[in-house]
Amino acid sequence: MSAPATSPTPSTNSPTRDEFRVELTAPDGVSTWTWGPEDAAQKVTGPAEDFCLLVTQRANRADLALDATGADADAWLNIAQAFAARPVAVVRREPDDRTDRQLLRLLR
Repeated sequence: MSAPATSPTPSTNSPTRDEFRVELTAPDGVSTWTWGPEDAAQKVTGPAEDFCLLVTQRANRADLALDATGADADAWLNIAQAFAARPVAVVRREPDDRTDRQLLRLLR
C-alpha cells in the first residue's frame, strides 16, 4: 500500500511524495505480509501482533518490536491508530503483563 500523494506527512502536515512499505511478520511467525514497493524510502517492519497493539493503542510503541525507516514512517508510527479519534497517551505496563497478547491469541 503506497501513501497517496495527498496524505499529510505527520511531521509537517503537508503531502508526502515518498512511497511507504509495510512488512509485518504474520502470527504464524513464518509468513510475511507486505504492502508497497520494496524500494520505498519509508518503511515499517515488525510483528503483525505488535502492529495491531500499536494501532489500537493497547501498547506503547517503545514496548513493541516495530521499526521505522525514514522520518515520515517514524512519525507515522507515533500517530497510527485504527479508529477515528485523537491519539491518546498509552501508559507503559510492567513487562510481565501480557493480558492483551493473551486476548489476541484467544480471538484468533
